[in-house]
Amino acid sequence: MMTLSKYKDPMGAAILDYQVNGTADTLRILSSMFEEDEMPVAHLFRTKREMPLLERKALDMAQGRILDVGAGAGCHALALQKAGKEVTAIDISPLSCEAMLQRGIDKVQCINLFDNTFKEKFDTILLLMNGTGIAGKIANLPKLFSRLKELLTPDGQILIDSSDLKYIYKNEDGSFDIDLNAAYYGEVDYQMVYKDIEGEPFDWLYVDFPLLAAVAENNGLKAKLIAEGDHYDYLAQIKNA
Repeated sequence: MMTLSKYKDPMGAAILDYQVNGTADTLRILSSMFEEDEMPVAHLFRTKREMPLLERKALDMAQGRILDVGAGAGCHALALQKAGKEVTAIDISPLSCEAMLQRGIDKVQCINLFDNTFKEKFDTILLLMNGTGIAGKIANLPKLFSRLKELLTPDGQILIDSSDLKYIYKNEDGSFDIDLNAAYYGEVDYQMVYKDIEGEPFDWLYVDFPLLAAVAENNGLKAKLIAEGDHYDYLAQIKNA
């Protein structure tokens, strides 16, 4: 599936509702691994001032021709555009792309990152709000890096954030209960529901920085830890080695 059907796109429907009406119903997040949660749709429309430190740092570092991958409601693209930077926002959700166009983002494409017809080159590629997620599984991370490398100028940079989920398995004594024989602990499954719209279940990847750096190195890239957040989250910069 290269892009989403509007009938199977709960997040896009929520985003467009909020854009058009200034409000949205509950966007539910289901997982076999966690209790049901919800995503505040207003959070997807946050201004730069309202963003976490890691996101603000990434926007400040973004330069040249910028690609915002999985742009959603376009909060990062809009902040960059307002700062006078050249940015292209892509998303697989036609509804999200419609909302971004309504918000005044100049360059919006409804396309899958892995679509081979997308051949432009960028100086900065942004993958924020747990950008490693789109890999789905740790086994797919090399494919993601390979694709990003194709779209990157020789001196370009990838700015990507993620979290180390090991804190979920932390004991009171500081040790960790992680089954090293099981699947990688950062592999999560999700499904989103909005009103009567049920999205397809999907895999989502959180990856610790040492593993991210090792996979990057195996793909001819070098990763640098830029900043760490308050909750096992971090921002990394990846460049050609």
